[in-house]
Amino acid sequence: MKTRLALASLLMLAACGSGGPPPPDWKVDSADLVARYQKHALRGENTLAERYFRQAVAATGGAGRVGETARLWLVHCATRRAMLIDDACSEYAELAGNEPNPADQAYYRFLTLRWDGLDLALLPSQHRDLVQVPADKRRAALGRIDDPLARLLDASLLVMRQEADAAILATATETASEQGWRQPLLTYLKLRQQQADKLGQTAESAQLARRIRLVEESLAQPSFDN
Repeated sequence: MKTRLALASLLMLAACGSGGPPPPDWKVDSADLVARYQKHALRGENTLAERYFRQAVAATGGAGRVGETARLWLVHCATRRAMLIDDACSEYAELAGNEPNPADQAYYRFLTLRWDGLDLALLPSQHRDLVQVPADKRRAALGRIDDPLARLLDASLLVMRQEADAAILATATETASEQGWRQPLLTYLKLRQQQADKLGQTAESAQLARRIRLVEESLAQPSFDN
């Protein structure tokens, strides 16, 4: 089974493997549901997204799997932080307890901006370069990330670290635009409009305002699952 979006494929339990017995239903269901959560969350369809997430948690929780449930909350946190929502990942931390999975814990530290002393070997490969290069090289590192969701997440973390310049904001904006991820797109368009207004860039601000209006009109339409 293939999950739809990158964070789910990186962090979720393996729903299908090569060889051996087929995976249990709770694994298949949970992987599918968390991918649906991500898709709808990034589109700004929040009610539908959270419904799928709660169903994913119910699937792993019904199997009594603490580690897998904690990992779901890590995916939830990563998705929200990619949208510039300052989630503290507290649900993951509570479930992970005193003996978290080392790779999950490294990713948790990455998401919560505690990069000093981070074991890069435990991070997903597309995030390692961003952490290890000096701050003035991080814009270039961002441009080398092929996966759009990983790129958006890393851009958002740089914003949270107050290391993002206009080029990084533009990269995040166009990444979200290309994928049709309305929720982060709207946030980044508004950030860029604020920046343009401060600099007196009236033409740029007007262009951004037109894009903002289109996204807001789209978000006002009813949500459908597909």
